[in-house]
Amino acid sequence: MDDDLLPEQARDRLTTTCRTAVGDSLRSLTYFNRFDYQQLYLRGDLEQDADLNSFIGNEWHDFKTTQDAYRGSELGEYRYTIRVFQNGYLVRITLEDSGVFVTTDGITMQDFEALSAAVVETLEEWEGDGN
Repeated sequence: MDDDLLPEQARDRLTTTCRTAVGDSLRSLTYFNRFDYQQLYLRGDLEQDADLNSFIGNEWHDFKTTQDAYRGSELGEYRYTIRVFQNGYLVRITLEDSGVFVTTDGITMQDFEALSAAVVETLEEWEGDGN
């Protein structure tokens, strides 16, 4: 895990983007690319005990598999994945070379849509800037 994967300004912006979209329901935020990851936010009432390395490996592999499997489907272009767990949700939002996974408490589909749109916009801006 690289603590300097993103500049501080980018970490702050992505965290603010997610906090704005889902408020206090935000549990954690992790940015990742093909080679590394960085946890950007962990809510104070949660333990730092998740195996993020395994999460990233699974999420990256699953993104590529999902993207390939549904390419050209009548469902349209892949946008994001929501995983439902007993204690919350994991949302994977991924572009071609980078992405985030966000964990939340219960939120609405409208909140998931807003979260995805805001994160994609932020990541696409960085890709366009070469960051």
